[in-house]
Amino acid sequence: MSTQPTTTDLEWTELDQRAVDTARVLAADAVQKVGNGHPGTAMSLAPAAYTLFQKVMRHDPADADWVGRDRFVLSAGHSSLTLYTQLYLAGFGLELDDLKAFRTWGSKTPGHPEYGHTTGVETTTGPLGQGVANAVGMAMAARYERGLFDPEAAEGESPFDHFVYCVAGDGCLQEGISAEASSMAGHQKLGNLVLLWDDNHISIEGDTETAVSEDTVKRYEAYGWHVQRVAPKPDGDLDPHAIYDAIQEAKKVTDKPSFIAMRSIIAWPAPNAQNTEASHGSALGDDEVAATKRVLGFDPEQTFEVTDEVIGHTRKALERGRAARAVWEKSYQQWRDNNPERAAEYDRIAAGELPKGWQESIPVFEPGKGVATRAASGKVLQALGAVVPELWGGSADLAGSNNTTIDKTSSFLPAGNPLPEADPYGRTIHFGIREHAMAAEMNGIALHGNTRIYAGTFLVFSDYMRNAVRLSALMHLPVTYVWTHDSIGLGEDGPTHQPVEHLASLRAIPGLNVVRPADANETAIAWREILTRWTKEFGKGTPHGLALTRQGVPTYEPNEDAARGGYVLFEAEGGAPEVVLIATGSEVHVAVEARERLQAGGVPTRVVSMPSVEWFEEQDQGYRDSVLPPSVKARVAVEAGIGLTWHKYVGDAGRIVSLEHFGASADGKVLFEEFGFTAENVAAAARESIAAARR
Repeated sequence: MSTQPTTTDLEWTELDQRAVDTARVLAADAVQKVGNGHPGTAMSLAPAAYTLFQKVMRHDPADADWVGRDRFVLSAGHSSLTLYTQLYLAGFGLELDDLKAFRTWGSKTPGHPEYGHTTGVETTTGPLGQGVANAVGMAMAARYERGLFDPEAAEGESPFDHFVYCVAGDGCLQEGISAEASSMAGHQKLGNLVLLWDDNHISIEGDTETAVSEDTVKRYEAYGWHVQRVAPKPDGDLDPHAIYDAIQEAKKVTDKPSFIAMRSIIAWPAPNAQNTEASHGSALGDDEVAATKRVLGFDPEQTFEVTDEVIGHTRKALERGRAARAVWEKSYQQWRDNNPERAAEYDRIAAGELPKGWQESIPVFEPGKGVATRAASGKVLQALGAVVPELWGGSADLAGSNNTTIDKTSSFLPAGNPLPEADPYGRTIHFGIREHAMAAEMNGIALHGNTRIYAGTFLVFSDYMRNAVRLSALMHLPVTYVWTHDSIGLGEDGPTHQPVEHLASLRAIPGLNVVRPADANETAIAWREILTRWTKEFGKGTPHGLALTRQGVPTYEPNEDAARGGYVLFEAEGGAPEVVLIATGSEVHVAVEARERLQAGGVPTRVVSMPSVEWFEEQDQGYRDSVLPPSVKARVAVEAGIGLTWHKYVGDAGRIVSLEHFGASADGKVLFEEFGFTAENVAAAARESIAAARR
């Protein structure tokens, strides 16, 4: 670890300091006006945030989505004013009225930063530690993007080279997700990542001595990071010169991510509120705000005071942004001139288009043959990998079980890794047993742009990922989760590994599409539909979760209507259907066998396969009624999980063959038999439903 001395490399004027202090009083005023929020951290972090936005980062406030920009992630999202004040000062589109509307209905300044809502916000942060993992994902994506388009360029010489800066607080680094992600970043030697830690020793419950006594800096050393600690000024304020010098030193280290510990005093320089837990999440109070303004030389009678000199000075970031972009454009154009084929590929990917004829690579599986849907998914991925270079991914150390290896000869691993398949630009990511960070890193990869990401684990372990999955949906990110071993059918590993409530609980997340294909051909069609949906609005879309079987299931003739979420797999014979059997995944073949029994008994029976409730609900009412005729009241839903999803589809006369308890350790076939997932039981439920419908 090194401690950086202050140098004179940074140009820092009285106007710069006034701008920092302006950001502080704006934070205090914004929270005071609305009556709630987190002023303390925004006040103390102002020198660091200002240094990043005005002195360090390459960005163009007039074009916040410029592909050549550095990325900034505020993992400590509760301190959203840390970001909002800098977006305002630099000219990203926020104005003073937006700060005055902080945390109010319809404002551009919600309580936590929200991606897609406020220009300049790179990711939605709030749940602590998510931003750290997002930043790691962005740094990974930047390296993979470089490998796609400019792998031979010298370090720092490619138009695709940029840095990812992340500001995290004590809470972020206490969350386990940040430990997972930081371990991954060290292993991957992500030299384009700089994490600044706001070491203020305060959380909601008081001094962090209540909960933490580890040496965090040494922990990051152990992860393989380049670490520095910067000392504050003698008065306790953050020292922008020391921070700037530490960042410049960090940028020189290209084979390690960098960790900069900044000892700060929360709510500095509020006379009474500084270094208190109250300043973390509460308004300072009128008297304390006025006292703080006096300390900083502001008029205590004024609110939201910004002089013309300050805003004129900080808005020069627009000029610097234009100049930086002009320099970058020359480099970018030179790259295009020298690499016309790669430039054409870049244009295709940036436009969200897939290669011509990509669908032809997707395999069609022979009907009748038993294939596990996880195995079918693996074959589809390998086929797509050969024609869609921007598609990459892996799993949380379960690739052999998830079938998520897109290329066995190419692993995304840094230079110097001893494994023979190691490649800094490799296709297959080994996330390690870090499910939560994996999901959040996937979000960061998707947010970065220009690649397409998937990753897998067992469905039961989606619980570890849930917060990040929820954020995928909240941000409308086109990521794909490959969740295998999707029911009690996985067998002997027992109830700890057998998902029961997971399908229903994941379907409860707004904006997440859960897809549970019945067979190999539905799996192939599902992958095709997911990739097609990614292209509709690249950079924004819908996350998908594929729920796939461990065990083999019969393969049926492919039916394109599988992409509509639900369709008639087998029609009733001998007249209009008297009962409709609705099933998903590995239970579809049970419903098909039940239909054979019912048909043999003279009961015309329709089987509906419904791989995705969400896709089905997108269809117009006419189509949905054609699949599930309102006139047919006798219905049975069959799914080896809790039945919460299915009540709306079966109605009062319907029956649900479900699993309302945990599983057991035994062969999957035994469990299906013992728990009633048999053709005989489904047929019996159908007869009950028919009788109920006739009453």
